[in-house]
Amino acid sequence: MEDETESFLTALTGDAPISIRLNPVKTERNPMAFAEPVQRVPWSRWGFYLEERPAFTFDPLFHSGYYYVQEASSMFIEHIVRQLFTHPVTCLDLCAAPGGKSLSILSSLSEGSLLVSNEVVRQRANVLSETIAKSGYSNVMVTNNAPNEFNSFPQLFDFILVDAPCSGEGMFRKDKEAISEWSVNSVRLCAARQKDILNDVWPALKPGGVLVYSTCTYNVAENEENVLKTAGKWNAEFVQVDIDQGWGISSSFDNRVPGYRFFPHKTRGEGLFVTILKKSEEQGFKKVLATVKNKKKTSLLLKERSYYSNFLVTPDSFCFLESGHSVHALPAEQLELLISLNERLNVVSMGIEIGEYKGKDFIPSHILAMNRKLNARVFPRYSVNYEKAIAYLRRESIVCPDAPKGFLLLTYNDEPIGFVKNLGSRANNLYPHEWRIRSGHFPDNSPEIFHPNTYIKTVHP
Repeated sequence: MEDETESFLTALTGDAPISIRLNPVKTERNPMAFAEPVQRVPWSRWGFYLEERPAFTFDPLFHSGYYYVQEASSMFIEHIVRQLFTHPVTCLDLCAAPGGKSLSILSSLSEGSLLVSNEVVRQRANVLSETIAKSGYSNVMVTNNAPNEFNSFPQLFDFILVDAPCSGEGMFRKDKEAISEWSVNSVRLCAARQKDILNDVWPALKPGGVLVYSTCTYNVAENEENVLKTAGKWNAEFVQVDIDQGWGISSSFDNRVPGYRFFPHKTRGEGLFVTILKKSEEQGFKKVLATVKNKKKTSLLLKERSYYSNFLVTPDSFCFLESGHSVHALPAEQLELLISLNERLNVVSMGIEIGEYKGKDFIPSHILAMNRKLNARVFPRYSVNYEKAIAYLRRESIVCPDAPKGFLLLTYNDEPIGFVKNLGSRANNLYPHEWRIRSGHFPDNSPEIFHPNTYIKTVHP
């Protein structure tokens, strides 16, 4: 034990590993090769370690959602989802910001699934919405609600992820401020809040559904003790998934809790605790079906959809909804549920924002440019070099010589980065103002993460 303690403390003084997770819906469409040899994150299909930390802020592919900078241990959620769900499900990521675990869930779900990605803090919910928008998925709704507000939908979700706010012991190496902010009292407060969160959201889980509980902390009060109390109160069972012993994942500190612990001296990642609870099939009460009751909102569904259908590659799988001056495309398969959720939750974003009317002009949304369902043939494509891509992402004025007037889809290394409206002598920059690069620094070269126009041959295991 002394040898392991010494190894653990030594690992906390070292450098945190750098890892990214590729976005499969974009890398499949536009594959590129890594500039340098990389090592896989063993429990993730799409996770890779980088030897050095590049200037991600100045990589246009980062802003286009081609990849996400995600801590390697947290990618284990992907492994769980792929093992447990091989059919369409309705999911809730309760404490989702900034969004990495939601992306892991989305890329691992079967077609026809729906994810509600929630964050209680409004500012963080906006960051979450940006992350989801850049990823290009449409089967997702971003909300800004407290856990107990999901009680309006009892027994709705097949799967709930509670990545609970915690004392952050697992971030001591990565975030030095976490050490100064830690205290015994903080652990007590976090454990109490986590217990409340679990009890608040449990009624929203279907009988037979599973809840994944995770924290980035080490102590048993926030981990084993909390889930044992929850399991006892709700008569829940624990579920296990298969892992490779070579991954270095440790077992729970309490043999009554089948859990997965990540320690920095054993796995190449930060501290993480994960366990899985299954709701009893007998734990049922009358379910309140999510039905469309608000005729005013359903009347906002557009009957004349031909103009907007042109913007999507599979328009028949969507319904179009007018909200204010904006037009959204919602997956037809989940339309009724999405509208019902929209009536009772604080929705930040859902489906695909196609665009908005400004006067008589219809302006395509940046979210449409990012989405995998975009019909790119509708817009003339205009390829930009690195300097012009950064200028665009700073929301500066740019010029597109020899390009047709009207809306252009800008691309960098053949990946869409957004729209401009070309006026001839200049182009109006349509990149979202709140997402712009604020740094005045300009690197000499693009961060060398990928080589363009070549292929990633090692993504699929």
